Amino acid sequence: MTLLRTFAAVLLIASTSLHAQEGKPIVVGKAVARATVGKQPNGAAFLQIENRGKTDDALLSAASPAAARVEIHTMSMDGDVMKMRALDQLEIKAGQAVAMKPGSGAHLMLMGLKKPLVAGERIPVTLNFRQAGKVEVTAEVATMGMPKPADGAGAHSHGHHHHHE
Repeated sequence: MTLLRTFAAVLLIASTSLHAQEGKPIVVGKAVARATVGKQPNGAAFLQIENRGKTDDALLSAASPAAARVEIHTMSMDGDVMKMRALDQLEIKAGQAVAMKPGSGAHLMLMGLKKPLVAGERIPVTLNFRQAGKVEVTAEVATMGMPKPADGAGAHSHGHHHHHE
């Protein structure tokens, strides 16, 4: 019985230190920002957020020194029209992952770029979560194809303007 208790104590210490190493139950990967063309005022970033925790969390906001502000956006198709809207937050359920990918659902809009996003560069992004707090990531800037509407009628540029009051 003593051996079992010792083993349980070692497991508890190991799992605590492993948790401390990981730091937070939110794991962010595959962070990439789309290279911009010319003097595009806005850009887009994509990433994968995995909630390895036991409680739901939400991405509340994001920031980057590369842009005046960063907004969480969602994209959807209404017939053959691509619609975008800002989200107050992006829910990430416990044990699930949210993939922000070009042409599908949520992404980060980098509004008011300080300079063009050039392929090969890296930009820091700070994500603010309701439970996990701040998570720092680095997005690789890459040349990516533009998402196409479902009917393939054309491409949509993230260089559009948003007016928020």
